[in-house]
Amino acid sequence: MIYSLRGKLTHKTNDLAVVECSGVGFACRTTSYTLSPLKVGEEVFLLTYMNVREDAVELFGVGEAAELNCCKLLLSVNGVGPKAALAILSGMSPPRFALCAPQGHGELPTSGPGISKKTADRIILELKDKMTDRIGEISSDTYAELSKPAVPVTGSAAEAMTALTALGFTGSQAQKALSGLDPSLPVSELVKEALKKISSIK
Repeated sequence: MIYSLRGKLTHKTNDLAVVECSGVGFACRTTSYTLSPLKVGEEVFLLTYMNVREDAVELFGVGEAAELNCCKLLLSVNGVGPKAALAILSGMSPPRFALCAPQGHGELPTSGPGISKKTADRIILELKDKMTDRIGEISSDTYAELSKPAVPVTGSAAEAMTALTALGFTGSQAQKALSGLDPSLPVSELVKEALKKISSIK
């Protein structure tokens, strides 16, 4: 199982990054979100997912844990394969995807391999239910920290919390990241600012 790759980017196309590690070039299917900041000749780091089929073994790579978590959520939906997952995530950032599914908005792109309007609707329906389950996890975690309430978990803050956990963060991490932010901000802005805080801590 290949968990990640670190090496020099030797080639890239619209949906492919070739990372050379110790003289071996690994071809990773990826998203435009991951590819856009990468430059040929520079060192890159990709988190990977290996898809094994009877007729092929393919490696898929993304640039951050949030995007990998979104990819795994998509793969949990019946009928959605890695190529379709990457096509969807090429059309939207991880925070936007995390907000789209739990809110039940039909904003998923319907162009790309394996993506139809019917598939997009099924993704929204199934992931909305899964995000509802995560809200329960967030609540129990939040109650454990009521001695130090960081942010009221209502309105935009609650939706931002759901989005952050969809990206793979715990309820505790999400609450701390949202602490001090203006809860009247739009959900997308809250998520964006929270992600900045989390990145600065790492």
